[in-house]
Amino acid sequence: MASFRHVQPNSVHVVLQASAQGSGRSSGQGKSGRSPLQMLYDSDQLEQSAVQVTHQGRRELLEDACRSYTRKRRVLIPEDLKHIIVDDQHGLLYCYVPKVACTNWKRVLMVLTGAAGPHRDPLAIPANEAHVPGNLRTLSEYSTSQINQRLRSYLKFVFVREPFERLVSAYRNKFTRSYNTAFHKRYGTKIIRQHRPDPQAEALERGDDVSFEEFVYYLVDPATQREEPFNEHWERVHTLCHPCLIHYDVVGKYETLEQDSRYVLQLAGVRGQVTFPTSAKSTRTTGDMAAQFFHSISPFYQKKLYNLYHMDFLLFNYSTPEYLKFR
Repeated sequence: MASFRHVQPNSVHVVLQASAQGSGRSSGQGKSGRSPLQMLYDSDQLEQSAVQVTHQGRRELLEDACRSYTRKRRVLIPEDLKHIIVDDQHGLLYCYVPKVACTNWKRVLMVLTGAAGPHRDPLAIPANEAHVPGNLRTLSEYSTSQINQRLRSYLKFVFVREPFERLVSAYRNKFTRSYNTAFHKRYGTKIIRQHRPDPQAEALERGDDVSFEEFVYYLVDPATQREEPFNEHWERVHTLCHPCLIHYDVVGKYETLEQDSRYVLQLAGVRGQVTFPTSAKSTRTTGDMAAQFFHSISPFYQKKLYNLYHMDFLLFNYSTPEYLKFR
């Protein structure tokens, strides 16, 4: 199995200088002749100093949390890199997290890499097309030396979200929408069979009326993860993107999505070419909405669920929600 070296944050700039002087193309240099990574670390070139300070703070906080809470280091394997999308033209690595604007980020990257064909407007790309395997390359598809070179010299970014808001968003999307029949069959029927006393035959057949409470029982049941890994829509960010093994240069947040997306596109030197879509606020899962869903969950199961997602709260500096009753 291939293995990849982990680049320490303080070595990024040194390594970057060496690799950027080599092949300009593979370092994703923009019109300015400087790669997004150089743009980030050459702070004097950036206009938005307040945004820059915010992101530096997030990087440092993540590093400190990784040092404090991860005891064992391990080596990355190709399986770890399946969520990292590569844009070789612009020198970008993006770890996509479902329910954190990943459809729009995939659309933007399809425009930037040419995978969108003539489309220049990300929203012209149908949502389902953004998720078609093969439209965008992932880091797991490259050779070990190519992976190492990209981890060293490309701008690595991830977008995260308050863990329980993301979880409620995943539940609402996958279990309460009538069109998600594949999820109802694949997961709903199993959840009802295992976590509902005396289920009706129709519910076992259709799997389309899973309650949030049943979904929580399914998540915290140790047998669930013994059988198979979590689905990516409710898998923890630290398991999808390995932020303690891969040094992310930009940690964007769903809560500041538009500002952080502009920042990434500015670093990539493409703000004139593509605009990150602004999303409809009306259907968005909020903290108040999450609180309503958790109202029906007992403190015992709230605590179990919090323990399950604890690392995402810690690593990305999200405080324990006020509405939890076990506090």
